[in-house]
Amino acid sequence: MTDSGTDAAARGIESEKPVRVTEFQRFRRVFFDRKVVIFGFVVILLLIVTAIFAPLLAPYNPYNQDLSVVSARPSAQHILGTDEIGRDVLSRVIYGTRISLMVGVVAVGVAAAIGVTLGMISGYFGGWTDNIIMRFIDALMAIPGLVLALVFAAMLGGGLKNIMIAVGVSLVPTYCRLMRGQVFAVKGADYILAAHSLGARDWRIMLRHIFPNCLPPLIVLVTLQLGMAILIEAGLSFIGIGIAPPGAAWGSMVSEGYRFPANAWLSIAPGLSIMLVVLAFNLVGDGLRDALDPRLRGII
Repeated sequence: MTDSGTDAAARGIESEKPVRVTEFQRFRRVFFDRKVVIFGFVVILLLIVTAIFAPLLAPYNPYNQDLSVVSARPSAQHILGTDEIGRDVLSRVIYGTRISLMVGVVAVGVAAAIGVTLGMISGYFGGWTDNIIMRFIDALMAIPGLVLALVFAAMLGGGLKNIMIAVGVSLVPTYCRLMRGQVFAVKGADYILAAHSLGARDWRIMLRHIFPNCLPPLIVLVTLQLGMAILIEAGLSFIGIGIAPPGAAWGSMVSEGYRFPANAWLSIAPGLSIMLVVLAFNLVGDGLRDALDPRLRGII
């Protein structure tokens, strides 16, 4: 065989070698493979941008009252109309993104911090520690999340701070049970046994070896629970235990349209906002679950 033929054969063999796909490339391809996930991602980005630049985007001060345009229908001056005391609805919807995003992030952060810690301790140590923690979590799970948040909100009182705590506590059981199951699946691995044999302390093993390997399902749960936290806050505000007036909360705005049948159209914009944001977080959560699932690594 000539040298040219040998070179051609070598190039053919090289071209048949599989192209190496990095972890980030695989994640990007799976995550952005579905258009609905892209839609959810764009909605969340718009929510964040709106919350940050609310003072620039809102045409009016959301708390100023103008009694000359009480319950005004949508017009060029007030695109979504005004409420029963003359406040611009569009401005209040825009400012409502701040409260919804703040409640979602802080409440989920509180729930994740408490639930992950309890779940990791319960799953790692087992025995009576596991029994005590899980019986407490089972008692919390026996109460629906919205009712549990309602109980804590009634005990703590209204206001943004108390609502974030109440919503966060209501979401703790989900994180605790998920983390406990992940610890059970990880703590018998060889690298955990090796760390034990080298004399590593329990807290070091939990933080350095177990927790990082339990992150993927936790990231997915955080994304899904952001939408749930916003929905719970909207429910509490709807029944009057959530954000205190004159705070611009989507749930209380829906309630205003419900309490005044003649102005029922006031509920449309905040209601659609709640629906879109919760849907967006659920879609992104599904996309993250697919992208972080190790069983899909052989597909891309």
